[in-house]
Amino acid sequence: MRPGFCLVILLVLGTAASAAAAPAWQEEWERVLSAAKREGEVAVMGPVGTDTRDALTIPFQKAHGIRVDYFGATGGQQATRLGMERRAGKYLWDIFVGGTTTGLTSLIPMAALDPMEPALILPEVKDAKNWRGGGLEFVDPGRQMVVMTPTHRVTLVVNTSMVDPRVFKSYKDLLDPKWKGKIVIQDPQLAGSSQATFTFFYLHPELGPNYIRALARQQPLVLRDPAQALQMTGQGKHPIHLGPRDSILVDAIRRGVPIAIVEPSQLREGSDISPGAGNASLMNRPVHPNAAKVYINWLLSRDGQQHYARALGYVSKRLDVPAEYAEPWRVPQPGAINTYDMKAIEVKDSLVALLQEVFGR
Repeated sequence: MRPGFCLVILLVLGTAASAAAAPAWQEEWERVLSAAKREGEVAVMGPVGTDTRDALTIPFQKAHGIRVDYFGATGGQQATRLGMERRAGKYLWDIFVGGTTTGLTSLIPMAALDPMEPALILPEVKDAKNWRGGGLEFVDPGRQMVVMTPTHRVTLVVNTSMVDPRVFKSYKDLLDPKWKGKIVIQDPQLAGSSQATFTFFYLHPELGPNYIRALARQQPLVLRDPAQALQMTGQGKHPIHLGPRDSILVDAIRRGVPIAIVEPSQLREGSDISPGAGNASLMNRPVHPNAAKVYINWLLSRDGQQHYARALGYVSKRLDVPAEYAEPWRVPQPGAINTYDMKAIEVKDSLVALLQEVFGR
């Protein structure tokens, strides 16, 4: 037999053996990816903010050539829109990225989500060794919402031209009479960062309901618009702001607004741990079912987590994503209070009743 002919046979046999050895996950991934490319787009409902929008759209589009139809909104706006659409029999979305409060109190009760694990394909996503705590963390028994970025939150910021951030050693320092009428908060009766801050106060053994009542006696300005609340602090009209929204805060600091974060590490009570808008879910009855699978696998991959953790300035649950994207004080500490889990949700009714009592409807 001629040597050249033998070489051809060996190459053919080698190619056939390689194809036969392709793992099952790879075959499934290629099939789903091919179908996703035919669908051509994925519809993502996510948080507001330029950086978060860009992180959730541009890298994915470059990686897979699938367009992202993105709608950015607050948690309340997301829940309201989805509720109206579902009641009208409209199913327009594939992916939800946002807060656990929105998921646990709105999306899951309205049966808008699917269990996530059946859609996970990539080994790097499914491998428990890649995740802090030894695996994916879900906030609900049905495993429909996965936590991506549990991080110590910002709870207190000040106008640096009027207040030295170093003077605060405890949240109880805010009860000093000199701060009366100088504090602004987003209405904590609404889902979001302000409510998470007051949940932290409510659950903390050294603060609790009595602290919230005392804080209310300081007559803080209560606004419904988080951007307006932060603007008040930046302008010095109310130089102390409790419970800012991170995405708006980051944008303001980058624009040179004279505000500074009071780092939780200098406060006696620290701060709570929350993923903020760093949670993800699959919508049920998705309009692009294959593109949804590709997207959620990408988002939970090292590549997806690097982009999103950097945009949020948070700490990814993935061990192979550098924590350098976040300030050192954001790294979760043992024993800190969680304000995103079921325990936090279970006190919500009692907390909101207290907030209505002290701040009014």
